[in-house]
Amino acid sequence: MSTVCAISTPLAEGGISVIRISGENAVSCAAEVFKPFTCESVEKMQGYTCAYGQIHDGDKTVDDGVLTVFRAPHSYTGEDVCEISCHGGIYVTKKVLRLCLENGCGLAQAGEFTKRAMLNGKLSLTQAEAVMDTIAAQGEYALASANLTRQGSLFGQIHEVTGDLVKLLGELAAWVDYPEEDLPAVEETALRESIGKALSVTGKLIADHDNGMLIKQGIDTVIAGKPNVGKSTLMNLLLGYDRSIVTEIAGTTRDVIEESAKLGELVFRLSDTAGIRDTEDKVEKIGVEMAEKRLDECMFVIEVFDTSVKPDDDDIALLEKVKASGKRSLIVLNKSDLESAVDENFFRDYSDNIVCISAKNIDDRSQIQAAVEKIFTPENYDANSTIFANERQKCCLDKAHANLKAALEALDMGETLDAVTVMIDFAADSLLELTGEKATEAVVAEVFSKFCVGK
Repeated sequence: MSTVCAISTPLAEGGISVIRISGENAVSCAAEVFKPFTCESVEKMQGYTCAYGQIHDGDKTVDDGVLTVFRAPHSYTGEDVCEISCHGGIYVTKKVLRLCLENGCGLAQAGEFTKRAMLNGKLSLTQAEAVMDTIAAQGEYALASANLTRQGSLFGQIHEVTGDLVKLLGELAAWVDYPEEDLPAVEETALRESIGKALSVTGKLIADHDNGMLIKQGIDTVIAGKPNVGKSTLMNLLLGYDRSIVTEIAGTTRDVIEESAKLGELVFRLSDTAGIRDTEDKVEKIGVEMAEKRLDECMFVIEVFDTSVKPDDDDIALLEKVKASGKRSLIVLNKSDLESAVDENFFRDYSDNIVCISAKNIDDRSQIQAAVEKIFTPENYDANSTIFANERQKCCLDKAHANLKAALEALDMGETLDAVTVMIDFAADSLLELTGEKATEAVVAEVFSKFCVGK
């Protein structure tokens, strides 16, 4: 493969920038643009060593900086890698990159360094995908999940299952294809046990997927309630700044206002919606319709009620709608700073997740955080064992799981072992595609197209 380079830090003003070079001629390219103060030449530098020196363009000094050398195969990509750290100005960073390009390097494509690491056997495809998850992590749970996958936990689980299936396929093929050898038949009990074990692993990973998406992408949340119950005030409280307009006039919010808020280690994609009520106002009516649509589509509902007035038909309609939907929800009894006109026990018929707050009081934000962490964290997340899959991985798991189930059903129906073998073979192929051991070039290209240049 050719020698490539790219800026591996964000292209913005900062303390330092890093230009990464990888390939057979990485060291010679670096030697053309970098003169170390501390050793005779770049070519004589050992792996895992750094040198302070000058970056130059011919006889002209461009900047001073640090060169780090990694020798193949003990580098991120498995090739010779050099990293030039210079001052973090935009112009000087681009200048250093241009010098590398003028001295034998090509420009790296999106995700090319990580792709080379995978092609050189340093990472599996699932580990490579976890690199982007590590970069995109917005909290401790997401980072822990990405680290587990990047360290090979997902690959290890799938690789073990795939190995068992491939061994089983070999035994089935030998028994079917070479009857004259008088090989022992594959016992149905052992066959069912092997398929069941694979189903258990794939099923667990699929079940973990939804929780993983909550952690990685944020929880799609709607703040719902009648007009003037404090939805916009609550939105601003959760965000930590004024985003929604707050007035004493009912029906101020007529559109859906969307922002993300972090509560503890959880990210919520909040939608402040129009107050749900019957109205003759044409514009407000459109807002109510949008609110009801978002309520149907969301994953989590924060139901807001004004404790200074008794629940009416609109309040009860919202409570019943959310309860019937089966969505996870939190009931917020707002305006606790006013005299209460409600009985909290009334709301217990609809949910056990209830907090009583004043959305005007910044200290009450902690109550919301504690409540949502109780709803989403303890039962659904195990930081030491849960592995979260992305959509590509889940698609492969779904196909594998479906074919394994079909294999068991075929056994139940008395189908021939040929039919069972085909389904197991399909399942194994899907798992090999997941880990990258049998992924097509198109799949690999799609995965790395999502990476940033320089990673």
